[in-house]
Amino acid sequence: MDTKRVIIAVVLCVAVMYGWNLLFPPPERAPAPVEETETQESAPAPTPDHAEEYVEFLGDVAAADTAQGREIEVDTPLYHAVFNSQGGYLTHFQLKDYTKSVETDSLFDMVDESSVVAAPMGVLVNDEATWAEYSWDQGELGESSQGTTLTFTGTKDGMTLVRTLTFSQDTYLITEELDLTDRSGPIEGDVAFVLASRTLSAKEVMVDGEVTEEQSRYDMTRVAVFSDSAGLEDDSDKGDLEDEPLEVPGEVYWGGVQSNYFLMAVIPDQNARFVGYSANDLFITRTEVLLNQDSGEPSATCTYYLGPKEEDTLAQGPEILSAARDFGWFDFIAKPMMWGINFFNDYVKNYGLAIIIMTVLIKIVLWPLSQKSYKSMNKMKQIQPLITKLREKYKDDRQKMNEELMGLYKTYKVNPAGGCIPMILQIPVFIGLYQALLNAIELRHAVFIPHVPFTDIIWLADLSARDPFYVTPIIMGATMFIQQRLSPSMGDPTQAKIMMIMPIVFTFIFLNFPAGLVIYWLTNNVLSIVQQKMLLRSKKD
Repeated sequence: MDTKRVIIAVVLCVAVMYGWNLLFPPPERAPAPVEETETQESAPAPTPDHAEEYVEFLGDVAAADTAQGREIEVDTPLYHAVFNSQGGYLTHFQLKDYTKSVETDSLFDMVDESSVVAAPMGVLVNDEATWAEYSWDQGELGESSQGTTLTFTGTKDGMTLVRTLTFSQDTYLITEELDLTDRSGPIEGDVAFVLASRTLSAKEVMVDGEVTEEQSRYDMTRVAVFSDSAGLEDDSDKGDLEDEPLEVPGEVYWGGVQSNYFLMAVIPDQNARFVGYSANDLFITRTEVLLNQDSGEPSATCTYYLGPKEEDTLAQGPEILSAARDFGWFDFIAKPMMWGINFFNDYVKNYGLAIIIMTVLIKIVLWPLSQKSYKSMNKMKQIQPLITKLREKYKDDRQKMNEELMGLYKTYKVNPAGGCIPMILQIPVFIGLYQALLNAIELRHAVFIPHVPFTDIIWLADLSARDPFYVTPIIMGATMFIQQRLSPSMGDPTQAKIMMIMPIVFTFIFLNFPAGLVIYWLTNNVLSIVQQKMLLRSKKD
């Protein structure tokens, strides 16, 4: 069998399958349920009907409470939070260092109006809502990193709740201490800390002079949980989550809602159970803990994180929170590469240039492998006329043709797979950098060429968004075509035709890619063309 043909077929299949998944991402399946632990038996799993009833119930209550309750504002250097006095849940959480788009000045709000009906940062006791008119005591945020406290005190069905929220001025962490008392008898059971969002990934864009919301297929909002039993799990398919919630019965380190760039999570201080589901077009999560009875009065504690998935800010929380910044299978490759891009950006002050510099550095490191690949391909090109003759001569005898081809490769000391194997070895590096560029918040609203030259038209002002004029993907496609022209021709006409349409296929795939990814691929193509030209010139000399 022709080894080269097999390898080319495999590479093409992988490329087409990968491209198809990028164009039409498949829905993620919810993981199989894990066996319930004894410590969480008191917290029953909600059925899909329960989930729908729960959100409808919250919608009725929260809508009335929002109208009746008073707004309590907490302002720090990092965010502006607004709570409602009817239960102490969030109605807004605006990040001061992040805007919704490069075209507007409106701050990014992690809690939009539609999310309020699910009462983010609300508390349930034994599956019962605790909405009531709360009194509150609010301190001022001082210069100390210890921050300030906001204490809610309310009564619900004879039960007194005291919620103490502590904020700091230099982190996105909020701690909560919940104390319960009930004169009618002891309180047992569990407490659920609720988070909810419709989307953490939508961007505002200008269309015909009007601001509209755009959702990227490469930046999906999803429920997420990190546990001891299964590591990081997430699901972005609302239909699946309505039918089968994502559940982890115990050993939960944190759980909540995330996108590529932002995270809202609950970090429990004890063994916890997580349930993430979708209803009414919302992602909703509950992190449930058993009430602590050690102090004589039932209590529960947790820490919230609402903010960007930046390495430094995540590191300010519990160490395990950094797992939210995940770059996939080749995370161990992607993170050093992202560190390198950040390092170069510190000097050039432009992430587009930093990506180009990083791509050049990677190309230099992989130069020997690429050189070996191109040399092997050029050897194949030199004997291509002989291969063509053999294919024509033995076209009716496949076995004889393969025997003659193997003999030809042996005579001329050519490995038909020599041009492909070095390229395959580079794939983990390329995928690692791809994942880093796709998921790094550093590229959100990062500028390369902010305006079309000599105009005020916004162009590559956000490397996490697509090129609005498709200039870079079209040029990238052209460079792929040039690479094909420089590569040795295929003996099989069908393979040759497939290879020639690949630049067109990849151009369409890259049209909606984030601009940072396109710049990387374009730069790599240009460097590959230069390397091929240098090799061809050395052969002539």
